[in-house]
Amino acid sequence: MIRFDTEICRNFDAGIGREWLETNGLGGLASSTISGLNTRRYHGLLMAATKPPVGRTLLLSKLEETVILNGKRYELGANRYPGAVYPDGFRYLQEFRLDPFPIFTYCIEDSQLVKTVFMVDGENTTVIEYLWTGGDCELELRPLIAFRDYHSLTHRNDALNSDVEEAETRLTIRPYPDLPALHFIHNSDGRELDGEWFLNFEYPLEEERGMGSHEDLYNPFAMRWHLGGDRMGATVIASTEIHDVTHAGGLREREVERRRAAQVAGATSFTSDLVAAAGQFIVNRNGGKTVIAGYHWFGDWGRDTMISLPGLSLTTGRTEIARDILLTFAHYADGGMLPNRFPESGDQPEYNTVDATLWFFDAVRLFLEHSQSEEFVHEHFYPVLKDIVDWHVHGTRFSIHVDADGLLYCGEPGTQLTWMDARVNGVPVTPRIGKPVEIQALWHNALRIMQDLSRRFGERDSYREIAEKASESFNAKFWNINAGCLYDVVDGGQVDASIRPNQIFAVSLPYPMLSTDRERRVIDVVEQELLTPLGLRTLSPRDARYCGHYVGPPDSRDAAYHQGTAWAWLMGPFITAYLNVNGRSDETRKRAAQWLEPFREHLLVAGLGQISEIADADAPFTPRGCIAQAWSVAELLRVSVQEGLVI
Repeated sequence: MIRFDTEICRNFDAGIGREWLETNGLGGLASSTISGLNTRRYHGLLMAATKPPVGRTLLLSKLEETVILNGKRYELGANRYPGAVYPDGFRYLQEFRLDPFPIFTYCIEDSQLVKTVFMVDGENTTVIEYLWTGGDCELELRPLIAFRDYHSLTHRNDALNSDVEEAETRLTIRPYPDLPALHFIHNSDGRELDGEWFLNFEYPLEEERGMGSHEDLYNPFAMRWHLGGDRMGATVIASTEIHDVTHAGGLREREVERRRAAQVAGATSFTSDLVAAAGQFIVNRNGGKTVIAGYHWFGDWGRDTMISLPGLSLTTGRTEIARDILLTFAHYADGGMLPNRFPESGDQPEYNTVDATLWFFDAVRLFLEHSQSEEFVHEHFYPVLKDIVDWHVHGTRFSIHVDADGLLYCGEPGTQLTWMDARVNGVPVTPRIGKPVEIQALWHNALRIMQDLSRRFGERDSYREIAEKASESFNAKFWNINAGCLYDVVDGGQVDASIRPNQIFAVSLPYPMLSTDRERRVIDVVEQELLTPLGLRTLSPRDARYCGHYVGPPDSRDAAYHQGTAWAWLMGPFITAYLNVNGRSDETRKRAAQWLEPFREHLLVAGLGQISEIADADAPFTPRGCIAQAWSVAELLRVSVQEGLVI
């Protein structure tokens, strides 16, 4: 449980800096700040996934809440308009809890109103419940709707259909014919159906990010409850499906039980929090499973999914989910490549990645290790893996091919195929064409996995020779004598000596290529140059191109994304590499646990109960990017559980 009292709740800046997140297993979400003020275009009470896990559409932005007590109106909401915040209902917020979903307690005179918000797994449904403790009062709720793509903004327009379909316990609206109807299932006493526009909401984080930051929202009606005496509760179910309002309590209990069942035995408080966070990323796709890379704005990406799979599913004992994710991506394998991402429009997947496919090998290895499903792997994954190797040996998209030295070449002008994939004005910031260091480590790892699988399945080993050649060439070409670490990219006679975290994978992956002495020197350089409290920097601060802060409009942020910015997910491979080299004594585990300690505090800021995507590379290491990132959570969870680190 995460809890804040009035010191945080009634502090405006502290409140809007802490964001809660609910998800529904479809790619949909509900999210805002604990103060109730939406600071992003991505905040809202019902962001439906209309084409799971994509097609995200903000239907319900918020509910404007008013308590009328002893003839006085108490406005509990909060909105920012140009030059003003109105109302300032956070002044009445006595407590916020994440237990397991958002619970707000407002203190009004001598009475309390407790609000609970949760989403229903497998549905585009958000339930909002209110419990009143006090004398007679009236509760008034005014929905504010957006009905737009989650990247867009709504503005007052004449195309909106303001008709409201009214039933005994349901109000239904469909403002635009190409978007789903939204049902408000309720137990209110009275309704007022006169609609109106609320104008010029301002989203400060969008303004800070150099994005459009003003929006108009439509209020189609008001609902009212008389509370007191024998009637103390009010309920609203906002959904694209029709529900019975009396089932709200059952939906809540089902959600509590589902989340409780996801916990693993023997977990520490830190790993328990990460297990809960992990469940928010696993979603449906075409009857299978996939992984949302990050909230609020990412979809499912092949690279992120393969890296996240061990931590999100295998570490938590969800082997069936791991199997389904692997099946989903194996189905989309094409030309020896896994998809990089699935577009929001639902078109054909994009295959512009070299590393997602190579991470697939390690995900299958770990699935086999955890599930012992040899026959299943042999039937469903082994043929795909063999086909991938063949394509890479003979050549596939984007000049991905094995050179005579056994190493894997990739890239063409204008492409960015590795995880360092940012662009500015259409130009890759770090194109890394040639032979990137982590791609060689992943390629060698894939070949060794195939060597083991072919032996296990009684087939001829055609992988050892090329793996040994790759290892020999790697040692000859990638060692930077002057810096005492690995080059980042080798391209023919050219080398990129940038000190980046990519070299850590040559030490963290299960099949090593370096001598112990070289491994130790890599660890030392990475620790000295790149380690921060919230992840590894993507470039040494001594490099002239280094950017210490990830701020400003999109071009400024993209320029800094992999040129210094620290990434939380890299702590997983860094700690694994450190323990691989230095052993797993009580002393080394204690040191590794200390590196994770700042993330315990991080769970209480930015995305509550979640791990952010990135952080500034310079102090105070402010969290940036997505407030909840799959591989950040997954890698911290994996390394904590796998290495038995006590946080």
